[in-house]
Amino acid sequence: METKILKVVRQGEAFSVQSAKAETGTIQKCNIVLRELGGKFENEYVCAMLGNLAACRFYEGDVVVATLRFSTHEYQGQTFQEVLATDIVKLK
Repeated sequence: METKILKVVRQGEAFSVQSAKAETGTIQKCNIVLRELGGKFENEYVCAMLGNLAACRFYEGDVVVATLRFSTHEYQGQTFQEVLATDIVKLK
């Protein structure tokens, strides 16, 4: 995991997804795009926020401290990278 200071580019709406780990069988998920500080050509991360974090709203330009977990998985012979935001706090 890495903790970074990032700027919010955009955030989508929360939606329900199937989850074997959740008691109800579903969990809330929301995607957010975060960019490293320095300009519009810096590294960007498309991250998933799960559970209670998915209900949090951040807005374009917000500066946040985010803990990101990077992982990969294989599906039908292809490898995918996932970035999960495990914690996000807006800086004032």
